[in-house]
Amino acid sequence: MSEQRGEGTHTRRRGATLENAITDAAWHVLVEHGYNGFTYEAVAACAGTSKPVLYRRWPQREDLLIATLTRYWRPLGIPDTGSLRQDALTLLRTVNAERARTVILLRIQLADYFRETGTTFQDLRSRLHPTGRQPPFATLVDRAIKRGELTDVPRLDRVVNLPFDLVRHDMLMTMGAVPDETIVEIVDKVWLPLLGLSPPATHAGHRAHTCDSSSGSTTEWAQAQEF
Repeated sequence: MSEQRGEGTHTRRRGATLENAITDAAWHVLVEHGYNGFTYEAVAACAGTSKPVLYRRWPQREDLLIATLTRYWRPLGIPDTGSLRQDALTLLRTVNAERARTVILLRIQLADYFRETGTTFQDLRSRLHPTGRQPPFATLVDRAIKRGELTDVPRLDRVVNLPFDLVRHDMLMTMGAVPDETIVEIVDKVWLPLLGLSPPATHAGHRAHTCDSSSGSTTEWAQAQEF
């Protein structure tokens, strides 16, 4: 099938090339016009194609929305620095740098979608994540247990995922990125103590050790750094 794209220009697009062009256009429409303006007519016009082309691939508007968001909500890489604290700081800083604008944008532009479907942002995140993929902070905690940095005891999911929840909350409350000192505070003063770890020393070059041979719990912090 030949598609018209631009005046007098015909370009045959198929497969992934066509679908990427459509989801690119769909993302542009969503950002510019929100969910109410996210129509087959608007997306087809922006992509230089026809509505039947969209309907064949995504019979429902929500199908097209999820396909578009999946393309633009790629999973973040999970750091592995050898230190739970540094892993957590690195991950939160990446979220802050790469996801703040998108999280805020989706909250605003998809408000009508959440009202219409009766779903939440958390429901949407669950649909966008690959099936069976472990939450990033759960992976960090599992690695810390294997290194002997944490004891292997049951922990509530809410506690494990707390850093991301707090950073996301601050993003939405301030409608912007989170100050780095807030990220450090969340990790050092809130999360690590909840996991049973003492905060790191605040003086560069100082090592903090805790070792209780009687209880079998051993934790050794690597070289503390000031951020």
